Amino acid sequence: MTEARAQVTTIPTGPTGTNAPPLDAAAGAATGAALLTSTLAASAATDADTAADDDADGDLTGWRRLLVEQRRPPSIRARPGAHWLVLATVCIGAFMSQLDASIVTMAFPTLQRTFHAGLGSVTWVGLSYLLVLVGLVTGVGRMADMVGRKLLYTYGFAVFIVGSALCGLAPDLPSLIGFRVVQGVGAAMLQANSVAIIVLALPRHKLGRGIGIQGAAQALGLALGPTIGGLLLGLGGWRLIFLINVPAGLVGMVMARYLVPRSRDLQARTPFDWVGLALFMPAVGALLSAVSFGNALGWTSPAIVGLFAAAAVLAAAFVRRERRVSSPMLDLSLFRRVPFTAGIASGLLSYLVLFGVLFVVPFYLERALHLDPARSGLVLGVMPVALGITAPVAGRLADRIGARPLTVAGMAVVAAVMGLLVVAHGSLLVVTAELVVLGVGLGTFTPPNNAAIMGSVPRAQSGVASGVLNTTRGMGTAMGLAFTSLVFGMAAGSEHASAALVTRGFEASAAFLGLVAVVAVVLAALRGRAALTHDPVLTAE
Repeated sequence: MTEARAQVTTIPTGPTGTNAPPLDAAAGAATGAALLTSTLAASAATDADTAADDDADGDLTGWRRLLVEQRRPPSIRARPGAHWLVLATVCIGAFMSQLDASIVTMAFPTLQRTFHAGLGSVTWVGLSYLLVLVGLVTGVGRMADMVGRKLLYTYGFAVFIVGSALCGLAPDLPSLIGFRVVQGVGAAMLQANSVAIIVLALPRHKLGRGIGIQGAAQALGLALGPTIGGLLLGLGGWRLIFLINVPAGLVGMVMARYLVPRSRDLQARTPFDWVGLALFMPAVGALLSAVSFGNALGWTSPAIVGLFAAAAVLAAAFVRRERRVSSPMLDLSLFRRVPFTAGIASGLLSYLVLFGVLFVVPFYLERALHLDPARSGLVLGVMPVALGITAPVAGRLADRIGARPLTVAGMAVVAAVMGLLVVAHGSLLVVTAELVVLGVGLGTFTPPNNAAIMGSVPRAQSGVASGVLNTTRGMGTAMGLAFTSLVFGMAAGSEHASAALVTRGFEASAAFLGLVAVVAVVLAALRGRAALTHDPVLTAE
């Protein structure tokens, strides 16, 4: 089959939204956003060429060829299993993004010593990346639906490589924070397009399996992050954890160029909603900051209350604009689709549970069962490993029986295990077994849920849907850490509490996460019995 013609759209320049805190992170955000904007605006220069026939891209010369999606080599297009090569390419980006999120936390103590900084300052090395990633990913998904998913995905690797190299060469902490913002822009370009590319490249009857394999790559990155981080810190110091992304990113960029097909089913070319992005990004940033710092500053402190108020006002203004503008950044009509809304809501709660467990279990293992950090990390690692092993199997089953039975059963298992953790946690063997089953439950839920979300929207909107999906992952991560920390702190008391108090905090946290899982079960049941497919009218080839 001949690949569809890549499309390029005219993107007018205008104001972009950036996160307010802190000053150096904001400056880095401006640099990263400008880099993304210039790439997209420059691609508009080739807009006249897109009216030509399917072979017209051969007439483009020089730098113009870099701004148009190129066809794969004929030998790749002719391969019967070429879609698995696409999946392998996407898995590289998925693995890198999750690895980078977890690997940096291992370097916080080293960064404190190196730059003679407090923990609060060092935390911005992780938070600046997360703020930009979560704030941009939905908008980048909308751009990709018009400009081309392969184009932004390929250059996402390029931006990520540049950001990683700059981080590895950073002379001081403010520069490192700013360069992490550039890295976050690249990560947003990767994550906004990863699931969308899988949806467009894989046959419909293999969609669940493909998303399951991608979920396994993400889980593997999450599980191996602390281990690889410790190894790299020992081999070459903190700079190596950033520089290692350069060769890996180059491999991913080359694979994306030659293995990923050109975009199909792109939306009509319309002006990008820069005002919507300028409202959405600070709204998400304010909410994420409030949730992240609520425990440290106090949930009723003026700063946290102000952040929540700012998030609410900006969100209301964003919704008002998106309802009135002709070409919104986020089509709110997507949320009228029950399978989409139920999947997004239950997915957010599943990430809350996952990262809540990752937060609270080490406290119990180290302070109640008296394990050292190394053994604690190994025990905790069985959960993402079990998730990664289960995910491809669950995705394949979802292709046959649909998403609803697997998502409901998966979160029901999670709720049951959290209940068991409340009453049965006296033995290391028991806790380890419970974490394995918990990983199986989450692995049973996540790929079918993600596939059902993507299957509930038209292919032309797969980029923005993928962006919303990744936004919920970031928000679920922050909410899981913040809310579980709050519950644990209220039950256990001070951070130097006795083993008995730590156990009480662990039980309270497990009960809270179990209730969250029950709500997720109910939401998953609302999605209906639809198979994993797309609207046949909108996706006819």
